[in-house]
Amino acid sequence: MKFLSDNAARVHPRVWDAMMAADAPDSPYDSDALSGLLDERFSALFGRDCAALWVATGTAANCLALSAMVEPHGAVICHREAHIEMDEGGAPGFYLHGAKLLLADGVGAKITSEAVAKVIDPIRDGVHQVQPHAISITQASEYGRVYRPEELAELALFARDRNLGLHMDGARFANAAAFLGGDAARTAGDVDALSFGMVKNGAMGAEAIVFFDPAMADKVRFRRKRAGHLQSKGRYLAAQILAMLEGDLWLDNARAANAAAAEIADTAKERLLHPVEANEIFLATTAVERLALREQGFAFYDWGDDAARLVTAWDSREDHVAALANAIAAL
Repeated sequence: MKFLSDNAARVHPRVWDAMMAADAPDSPYDSDALSGLLDERFSALFGRDCAALWVATGTAANCLALSAMVEPHGAVICHREAHIEMDEGGAPGFYLHGAKLLLADGVGAKITSEAVAKVIDPIRDGVHQVQPHAISITQASEYGRVYRPEELAELALFARDRNLGLHMDGARFANAAAFLGGDAARTAGDVDALSFGMVKNGAMGAEAIVFFDPAMADKVRFRRKRAGHLQSKGRYLAAQILAMLEGDLWLDNARAANAAAAEIADTAKERLLHPVEANEIFLATTAVERLALREQGFAFYDWGDDAARLVTAWDSREDHVAALANAIAAL
């Protein structure tokens, strides 16, 4: 009974169907009919003009999006536990040609304008220090916390005032949107670019970079090719993304994952280290308790010496979720 990661979830059958339907000759790279629909579909979803590009991984989506905002002599401000800092193997520095990550603090892996200001205000203006060029936030955060629309608005206002780009790592964007009632625009706020996660939520191997300034997309088209992410049969990536958007499958899947997490959290109660707002649960547990859970057949990650991280997915089985909830309650 696996609660290791939503990265391990199955591909949704409608995504497989869409890929099979795309299995016919078409123009190569991103000149096919399906790739040509992405701008239109994301513009309709967010209610404003967008330009969307597919890539194969979330790491590439984050780094290519940031490359449109950050020069090699610049810096990105992010939470010290942000995925781009902790889990991308130095890829931001590689894609951004040496630009730095400057780390801010915040509860639940969320940052505020005050936290960003604390990092960048001491930086002298001039060539002797790396200059801040962008802010990157994660929605939902690395601890499953969701930025509210008012928090996003405040950060966007700060970014504009400081002439900084604003990027959102949306690996679990769908889970955040489900928590906020399903409104994609409110969940994104006024960011410049969004890495719209698909793989954790039912796709096979496709993520979308959504640019709310289409001129950024024109720049990143060249960088995507140079980075080795312009696939010759891009229609298969576009097919996955369009299938996820069709009929709000992306949102339905996220709601299922969130509901499973909420069921587990309801029995965990005082063990919860963070409020469960998406599909991640962080539990205070001893090594003995974690062993007891594993001996009952549950798979999950340790989170330091005194905690466990459990992640639900769109396809988490109801009987597995109920069994885990009961096992935690019985500890």
